[in-house]
Amino acid sequence: MLLAALAACVLLAGVALSVGAVPLTPGQLVQGAFGHGDRVATLVVTVLRGPRVAAAALVGASLAVAGGIVQSVVRNPIASPDVMGITTGASAAGLAALAFGGATGLLLVAAVLFGALATAALVGVLAWRGSIESTRLILVGIGVAALGASVTGWVLTRGSVEQAAVALQWLTGSVSAVDPRAIGVLAMLLVVGLAAAMLHRRALANLALGDPMAAALGVPVQSTKIVLLAIAVVLTGAAVAVAGPVAFIALIAAPIARRLLGDGRPALGTAAAVGAALGQASDLIGQFAIPNVELPIGVVTGIVGAPYLLWLIARSR
Repeated sequence: MLLAALAACVLLAGVALSVGAVPLTPGQLVQGAFGHGDRVATLVVTVLRGPRVAAAALVGASLAVAGGIVQSVVRNPIASPDVMGITTGASAAGLAALAFGGATGLLLVAAVLFGALATAALVGVLAWRGSIESTRLILVGIGVAALGASVTGWVLTRGSVEQAAVALQWLTGSVSAVDPRAIGVLAMLLVVGLAAAMLHRRALANLALGDPMAAALGVPVQSTKIVLLAIAVVLTGAAVAVAGPVAFIALIAAPIARRLLGDGRPALGTAAAVGAALGQASDLIGQFAIPNVELPIGVVTGIVGAPYLLWLIARSR
């Protein structure tokens, strides 16, 4: 299933690089990717479309891994960085840096990562009662998310009209104009974060059995949860720094991966591939579903993810 998801990513990337105002044949695409084609093909592949395709895939993969970690640690299918306020806090910090400091590039990445970590620390402190408990963590996260949304609204009212227009595009979640340096940072953090999470895959699987059983199997429960959640927070912050708050990929990618495997494992590698495919497919739909109208990737994922969240809540007891 991992190979199938990766094949879907490659196929979607090929389509995204080929279609548009300047269509490219497969031969032009391959030559442009390696810099051996004509100038137009090379420009389209490496400068105009390549960064966007890479950003959509990396953002989707990072959010999927983060969501899979959170859902496995908290043992709740509704848990995700979106629901727990991490995405909102990170975007509020990024918006403040964008509006008041004119932050771009790596400075914006640093501000968003700081916001994600600070929000996670606040949620953790407020929810901690000797341990990390699922329902309390989610409820505190929802409250902190509301606080972050209020901060976002206040920042928008304090900025100029031009700043508000730029900020609103970023807040919807968009990969139409991404910073290549930020993409590089996200790729590095995704590789490191996924590798670190895979080193804890046995502990992650044991945590899914419940804290008492995991402790009986030799897992240092609370410290392992903190480490894994920290990985999820960093991946979420890096994704938000590149594309803004792209909704619901973190919620739906890991469950899809687990269903594809059918054995209940955390399936972080498969989740990353599924998330990358979801990110690429959402961006393609946003670009071409409605003629002459381009929808940001966050709008498309919201249209798909919101009904899924409502369904999860409606069927839960």
